[in-house]
Amino acid sequence: MGPRTNLQRLLAPRRLVVVGGEAAEEVVRQSRAIGYAGEIWPVNPRRTTMDGLPCFPDLAALPGVPDAAFVSVPSARSVDVVAELSALGTGGAVCHASGFAEDGPRGEALQHALVRAAAPMALVGPNCLGLVNYLDGAALWADQHGGARVERGVAIIAQSGNLALNLTMQRRSLPLAFLVTIGNAALTGVPELVEAMLEDDRVTAIGLHLESVPDVAELSRAAVHALRRKVPLVVLKTGSSELGAQAARGHTSSIATPDVLCDALFRRLGVARVHRVEAFLETLKLLHVHGALPGARITSASCSGGEAALVADLAEHHGVTMPSLSPRTTRQLEGVLGERVKVGNPLDYHTYIWGDRKALSSCFTALLGTDADAHLLVLDLPRADRCDVGSWDSTVQAFIQAQRTTGARACVVSSLPETLPESLGQLLLAAGIAPMQGISECLEAVAAAGEIGAAQVAVGDLVPAVPAAALVSSAIEQLDEARAKEVLSAFGVPTPRREVATTGQVPEAAARIGFPVVVKALSAELVHKSAVGGVQVGLRSEDEVRRAVRAMAALGDRFLVEPLVTGVVAELLVGLQRDPHFGLSLTLGAGGALVELLDDTVTLLLPVTGEDVRAALARLRIWPVLHGYLGVAADVDSVVRAVEAMVAFAGAHADRLVELEVNPMLVLTDGAVAVDAVVRWSPPLPSVVPELVVEGARG
Repeated sequence: MGPRTNLQRLLAPRRLVVVGGEAAEEVVRQSRAIGYAGEIWPVNPRRTTMDGLPCFPDLAALPGVPDAAFVSVPSARSVDVVAELSALGTGGAVCHASGFAEDGPRGEALQHALVRAAAPMALVGPNCLGLVNYLDGAALWADQHGGARVERGVAIIAQSGNLALNLTMQRRSLPLAFLVTIGNAALTGVPELVEAMLEDDRVTAIGLHLESVPDVAELSRAAVHALRRKVPLVVLKTGSSELGAQAARGHTSSIATPDVLCDALFRRLGVARVHRVEAFLETLKLLHVHGALPGARITSASCSGGEAALVADLAEHHGVTMPSLSPRTTRQLEGVLGERVKVGNPLDYHTYIWGDRKALSSCFTALLGTDADAHLLVLDLPRADRCDVGSWDSTVQAFIQAQRTTGARACVVSSLPETLPESLGQLLLAAGIAPMQGISECLEAVAAAGEIGAAQVAVGDLVPAVPAAALVSSAIEQLDEARAKEVLSAFGVPTPRREVATTGQVPEAAARIGFPVVVKALSAELVHKSAVGGVQVGLRSEDEVRRAVRAMAALGDRFLVEPLVTGVVAELLVGLQRDPHFGLSLTLGAGGALVELLDDTVTLLLPVTGEDVRAALARLRIWPVLHGYLGVAADVDSVVRAVEAMVAFAGAHADRLVELEVNPMLVLTDGAVAVDAVVRWSPPLPSVVPELVVEGARG
């Protein structure tokens, strides 16, 4: 049988073998508790029974071939047991033991042996709690859990066993279909499990808890498949990355950190990233009920002006829009609410109709009939142990009736998690309404669902990420600025006219270039020349040039002379860097000496198109300046062409390039010019045009 079939046998077994002691016995108990209907075969040579079931002394004594196994024996013994299971034709195994790659070189070697022993089985773990299938009733799980059988729901794949266990204890009415903890993910990892979940139509969304990012190309393929199947993916990425990014030398490396690259990857693949457990669960819940959204436009109703203002403020924070109500909807609401209520979105409907189910239903029906992607009712129930909740029940029923009438994507949202009890959550789920707990979390979920919806529509144009090319050599060379500009100019990157001169030659070179000029100390060791006084700008005579050269004498005896570029609209940073895990990435941002302080950048993974570059520029805070905010519009087309040329250079040297940075790229009204450049790459170097005088695209 193939890997895919074996993984399905592991996830939904009909014959289950458990090997070990207490943890194995817990699997027997949990399987019975969840209603597992298949056979369970305990194996333990020192016991006769396990939770009332007879034990087999060894695997050879089993009455048949198991579909799945839970192995809970010491790490070294686990390798032998897994090998025996594989020889039997078992579909897959959960390896519970620790002491593998997380435990140093010896454990890493043991994990390699485990992988060899498992093939061609599926293998979850090692160093994990296991998995639970709440759809079919199978619990290869060595602990308690808070989940229950469901007919459909979300799948969660988690690297952390304890976090996954905590998620099962949620009281947010989120139905779990599968829970899989992968631990070290030695053989069967996130991409394979995502693909398996996509084959089950009962899975409505998939949540990923990642401590590290799996193989980028494999994850890309699985994510694209999910977009095509319209099964949303949500990721909670935690932990600092150990992906081995190159040490930061230019601005780009310090900005495009592995976590930034994670964001770029998830955005490219239409995977919604959240940063808190609460948002993770609420986003999955919204997606379970309503799926991806066409956009992020909402209406909101509440009986409090304070709640209405809170929704409006948080909506703006999360990028959720609240469109104005149509004249028709406004008239309908005014007819129900009367003259004392000012109708708008968000709607504070006051309490004049509180308790009047018919009027409430008319109000909500009018609001839910408007053109929006989701409709919110803010409602917090009082404590049932101390208060009368009867009138709140009538509001809930009126909202359910309005949703039934309109078929709108509706949510009931509480300000606090505990003010939307689980019983109400289950009632709303049954009515097709998302029970959302936390206004901010709900709006974050709406924004995420809108982004996923846009990605699903555009999936036909999506280019999956590609594996990173290996460097041809571990030796790294940094070019001086003149050489860097030469190799970039050869690919069409616009650079200034320039000359390289020694100390005594600089004044004559400046005269040939034409005043005013810029003089820079030239050395491959100087990355941030301005910080050490290595740049003199706007020199207007040979005497000024001589004084400038004397001031920079301590930095060397070679200098770069260029004309001063004028008519600048803005300064940009354009950088490309390689990461051994993510490959090449492109960073665009507000440039100049204060680039980190300004923190206005967008990072994209390669490959990118000109349209990708233009869209990234439009996401920058500096975009209004480029677009003419100060009365002068920049030549954005030239910027895009220059960036495309840099990307082409990077692609041509994908196995050599470590980092390429232009900072700043000066953006003009009729062009763009790279006035500083850093190239770090691995030899052997490609041929370049001769040094000294090189004509750029602009003087």
